[in-house]
Amino acid sequence: MPVHFVSRPVRRAIIAVFCGLSLASALAVAPTLAEDAGKRLLKAPVSPVPPLFTKAAIDKATAALDSIVANAMTRTGLPGAAVGVVYKDKVIYAKGFGVRELGKPGAIDPDTVFMLASVSKPIASTIVARLVGDGVVKWNDAANTNNPDFALSDPYVTAHATIADLMSHRSGLHTGAGDLLEDLGFNRDYILSHIDQQPLDPFRSTYHYSNFGYTEGGVAAAAAANKTWEDLAETALFEPAGMTTASYRNTDYLAHKDRAHIHARLKDGSWHARYDRDPDAQAPAGGASASLNDMLRFMRLQLGNGTLDGKEIVDDAALAASHVPQVIPGPPRSPAARAGFYGYGWNVSYDDEGRARLGHSGAFNLGAATNIGFMPGEDIAIVTLTNGRPIGVAEAVAAAFFDVAQNGKQTVDWVGFLGHIFESMDAAEAPEVDYTDLPARPNPARNLTDYVGSYANSYYGPLVVSAKGDALSMTMGPEAAPTTFALTHFDGNTFRFETIGENANGLAGAIFSAGKDDKPSKVVLDFYDRTGLGTFVRE
Repeated sequence: MPVHFVSRPVRRAIIAVFCGLSLASALAVAPTLAEDAGKRLLKAPVSPVPPLFTKAAIDKATAALDSIVANAMTRTGLPGAAVGVVYKDKVIYAKGFGVRELGKPGAIDPDTVFMLASVSKPIASTIVARLVGDGVVKWNDAANTNNPDFALSDPYVTAHATIADLMSHRSGLHTGAGDLLEDLGFNRDYILSHIDQQPLDPFRSTYHYSNFGYTEGGVAAAAAANKTWEDLAETALFEPAGMTTASYRNTDYLAHKDRAHIHARLKDGSWHARYDRDPDAQAPAGGASASLNDMLRFMRLQLGNGTLDGKEIVDDAALAASHVPQVIPGPPRSPAARAGFYGYGWNVSYDDEGRARLGHSGAFNLGAATNIGFMPGEDIAIVTLTNGRPIGVAEAVAAAFFDVAQNGKQTVDWVGFLGHIFESMDAAEAPEVDYTDLPARPNPARNLTDYVGSYANSYYGPLVVSAKGDALSMTMGPEAAPTTFALTHFDGNTFRFETIGENANGLAGAIFSAGKDDKPSKVVLDFYDRTGLGTFVRE
């Protein structure tokens, strides 16, 4: 997808002339403008076109990958990774590093299946592009036209939010809306049917990264095709593209003998395959799994404008729409910096030479980190899949590769630089209240039986508080598989509990409030109250 640049003054001149004219008069005026351009208009300076990466530069960067990956794994202890490069429609590098699961035999190879996390998003937008090209949906179809059950807290947004809005994170849903329901084990239908209780920021003028907003965009498109999302992915993309290991079903991932187990990183820096992560609820946004070899086929499809091995799988115009900037996630950090953009499931940016770069990262705190990126003008792409929680390695490998291609060597310690950024992001997620240390003189709790009872919440469902001896606990989540949390006293009517799931960040508070009878009438779970939905009222 070549990128054409028009200088800012010329672009403004063209817009100024054509905006006030009818089509006929515009066509009549156009030749005159062309004839007079050299006489009456100042010529805008033309920026030099950056030279393409030479094959020698790509070869040097590719040859450096073994040491780049090995160094990153040695420094961080990362259990395993798979890295591949596509150049001019050929796979020129595909290797596995490390092991599928620490402490057990089984080396990673290019066919090892990884959880992809949010790299699922550009795959999902490619699937929707297939439907757009086939005339099944349009990017600007309202989501509730195809999925009447879809609703948000504002009736106008419910009626007007399109697939494009949802898949570019501009619906107004806050970042993380619905994620805590998923952590508790609620399924997709429950989450999407309750997301209308989430508050909204201004529609189409704010960007918030929302997994379940994105999921709704995919679900609405699948409904138009009269298929489940999982079946649609197979028939629209995975089967025609020959992506034989790819799936949006967690059971398929678990069934692979050659799969990378996810690894958490403890505070002491050690890695452990401690958790299972079932992302089926957010499948379009984060539930895909695939091998490196299949992801390299996917990247060839992107670079081939929808064509793979001579066969058109996705209409080129429909696919190109997903690569175009749709929203600005935030202003530049400094006057000299450039803003980045988000398309449909792709981050879109431009490097110092003006080259377009598209990519996406995926991250499960419970143990997976992935990154894909490509430069359409250079006809090159890189895929990095890892089986450890996000610490910046997946992104560092790609950054180092392009650094060597551009400069002949690494000019930045990417592992250290990006690792520090990821550490800062982790620190920003720390609880606002530190419940790890008890107050020096805590106020006593009430009799534990006073807290016992059922507390209602329309979003999270009922919360049941129980006492057994001198131990208090609470149970919440889906009726078929609820979670019980131990409550330990902190101060007065405040107890603490250990958070769970992808978004867990340590100890949180359960703050009980007294009612008219001087017994607790409600409890606020501060961890679940991020958007004001964490209050449970005694029934």
